[in-house]
This record gives sequence, C-alpha cells and structure tokens, in this order.
Amino acid sequence: MAFSSQHLGGGGLHRPLADINITPLVDVMLVLLIVFMVTAPMLATGLKVDLPQAKASQPVNPKEPIVVSVTSDGGIAIGTETVALNDLVPALLKLTAGDTSRVIQVRADRSAAYGAIVGVLDQLASNGLVHIALISDPKPRADAPAGAKLAAPAP
Repeated sequence: MAFSSQHLGGGGLHRPLADINITPLVDVMLVLLIVFMVTAPMLATGLKVDLPQAKASQPVNPKEPIVVSVTSDGGIAIGTETVALNDLVPALLKLTAGDTSRVIQVRADRSAAYGAIVGVLDQLASNGLVHIALISDPKPRADAPAGAKLAAPAP
C-alpha cells in the first residue's frame, strides 16, 4: 500500500492514503501476455523445418479398425454382416487379406452372455488376431446406480 500524508485542515493531523498502485501489476500482466502470445504458436506447431523429398516415400494410411459385434442373444456380426462363431476368423482373415496386425474392436451388448464374449475373444486370440479393443459407452446410464459395485463372490 502506498501511504502518503495529507493535511486535514491546518491542525497538523495527517491521514494515510490507502490506495493500491496497480500500474506495476498491469505492466507485469502485459509482459506475461506478450510472452504467452509469442510462445504459444511455437508450442503448437513445433519448429519450422524444410523437409527433404524422397521418391520412395508413401503416405501413411491408418487402417480402419474392424468392428465385431456381439448381440444380446449371442449373435455375432462383422460390421453389419452376421456370421457364425466358427466362420468369424476366416471372414476376418478374408476381410483383412491375412493382415493380423489390424485392430479389431469388439462391441458387446451389455446384456450379452459373458461366455459368448469370451468365445469371440478366444477365437480371435487363438488365431493370431491379438490387436483387440473392447468398446464401452463412456456416458453413464440413467438406469445404472451411480456408485454401483460388483457383488463379491460367495466363498
């Protein structure tokens, strides 16, 4: 706080002036704003470099994942095409042209039998299709209790 004495009339009484001088604060804030405005674009894009050209270079095409769905009644589908459990791996290998590095997303209905889901995962993993992702819904459901816990197994 800045204190200065002011005369109150002619009696010699002094009263402190309690005003905050915000000019240095504004100066510091403006300097910080300029620093962030200069450095933010460099952090987002990295350094500017002149890349060399190569004749044999190929653009990287990320492969779309294959979606395998398990319905509530145990049905299995690749995309929208329904397949039997025994025909799942040959259909996937035909679809991927034998590429076992493709990501396979398994989407199962929440009321699907656990055994049906494990059967699909077992078929995939035992045939070399090990890049498997289990898909879930990130949004909480209204019918599920917020703090629901799994019941402990009976001894």
